[in-house]
Amino acid sequence: MAAYPNVNMANQYARDVVDGKILVCRWVRLACQRHLDDLSLAKNKSWPYRFDKDLAERFCRFSQLMPHTKGEWARKKLRITLEPWQLFIFCCIYGWVRKKDKYRRFTEAYIEVPRKNGKSLIAACVGMYMFCADGEYAAEVYCGATTEKQAWKVFEPALKMAQKLPALRKKFSILPWAKKMTRPDGSVFEPVIGDPGDGDSPSCSIIDEYHEHATDALYTTMTTGMGAREQPLTLIITTGGFDIQSPCYDKRAQILEILEKIRSGGENDRIFGIVYTLDEGDDWTKPEMLEKANPNIGVSVKREFLLGKQQLGISTPSQTNKIKVKHFNLWVTAKTAYYNMEHWKAAEDKTLRLEDFRGESCYVGVDLASKVDLCCACPVFWREINGKTHYYCVSPMFWAPEDTINSTDSGKRRTAERYQSFVNQKALIPGDGAEVDFRMILENIIKLRETVGILGVPIDPDGATGISHAMMEEELNPVTIGQNFTNFSAPMKELEAALASGRFHHDGNQVMTWCIRNVVGGHYTGSDDRVRPLKEGYENKIDGAISLIMAIGRIQLSAGEEQESAYDRYGITC
Repeated sequence: MAAYPNVNMANQYARDVVDGKILVCRWVRLACQRHLDDLSLAKNKSWPYRFDKDLAERFCRFSQLMPHTKGEWARKKLRITLEPWQLFIFCCIYGWVRKKDKYRRFTEAYIEVPRKNGKSLIAACVGMYMFCADGEYAAEVYCGATTEKQAWKVFEPALKMAQKLPALRKKFSILPWAKKMTRPDGSVFEPVIGDPGDGDSPSCSIIDEYHEHATDALYTTMTTGMGAREQPLTLIITTGGFDIQSPCYDKRAQILEILEKIRSGGENDRIFGIVYTLDEGDDWTKPEMLEKANPNIGVSVKREFLLGKQQLGISTPSQTNKIKVKHFNLWVTAKTAYYNMEHWKAAEDKTLRLEDFRGESCYVGVDLASKVDLCCACPVFWREINGKTHYYCVSPMFWAPEDTINSTDSGKRRTAERYQSFVNQKALIPGDGAEVDFRMILENIIKLRETVGILGVPIDPDGATGISHAMMEEELNPVTIGQNFTNFSAPMKELEAALASGRFHHDGNQVMTWCIRNVVGGHYTGSDDRVRPLKEGYENKIDGAISLIMAIGRIQLSAGEEQESAYDRYGITC
């Protein structure tokens, strides 16, 4: 018998997902790939983490000693059996540790899964383990929610587990009270509505249905109170929601950026995340999409139940959005990204260097939307290969003011955290003080001419007056490009077509990837054929994408191309 059956199943699940043997969305595939990549990285002595099979197996075995607490399985007095997807999640959270002290790597875990897929059971198992079996003296475990009913959805199953298992109560000296559980060492496990008290020091906080939270007050209070704990854990487990201005959607965006490796290093490496949903372009009305979004289909949620909900959503418009959100994790108020990020990922070539284009000419798209925020200068080259134009986005440069990067303003905190990650990855250049000095940007563009030729600098007109005059003096041929349908529709669609046909190549700059993912299409009223780039919300910057699209537009003009013919010329259907 295998010594680590649960770990083996978890790793097999990850391999099967990456190999395409299990139908899942892109985010699950990236989460599994991250785990497999990290297993390889762990062999490097300088990498700070390793995977401890014993700890992962221990948690999985503990959880499967817990009884079901409701329904048919509870009536039959059955113990929990974890499914491969659950084993994968638990093994990641509890198996990864720091090499230097064996404390857990992940201090935060975000799990987004549709309704009826056993969320409360997952949370209850985590809560029980952290309360009595994690080795934390005077553990404090809190189930946080906006209402008492929601907080009890996690705590009540855990309480019933303890009540049903006298051997567990005896081993860990658990005292189950009406509204909390305690142990002689001072450990406590209880539901919390709103914020925990200032004197509390959570070792584990469980935030259920985070999409219902209007602010991040509970999350912030919980996590800031963990400072005295050696290996705390914040578990966020939720379905999708309707409010894209919510803290849950912000957290979700952070997780997706970690999975895409837009964010990496530092605290990002200590956050685990997985999102079960559909991919862009998937038809949610197809029966097979139920399996893709619902990992526990046929186990805790019946296929017939989900088929009924799907048919209800198809036949009853008033129910459509509710079904898409709750059973497919589709945030229906969120606009769909314009560019296919799978195509963008496939276009990445990290070996590309500016030196590869020595002596060749380029256009440098420049967006200076604000001195107090992100600025970009993006060189774009092109080559004719077999009669088709290939584009190369190489060494784009991004700047942001130091004050913005280090801002403690509550409304700018998420942006600041993201910028700090980009600086750590050497993808963002901090400017001194409160503003970016445009002279620094000009100096970097001039320096490009030591290696390549610059035919022109298309520049966004906002804030461009001063630098445009300086560029003219340097014979950089600046031209202001207004952000309208006339200027942007053709190059925006050309980039889409080039990505789909493999004619676009980029060096993997993390800020540019983030900007591209933030682009949504703004269509001309009455015409789906005319489009320009827009962003959704203040935090979702698209400055890099604007710079890139402007440069492609100038390349099209310089080549004398018919701007609206990209799809026809290359036979691309996106």
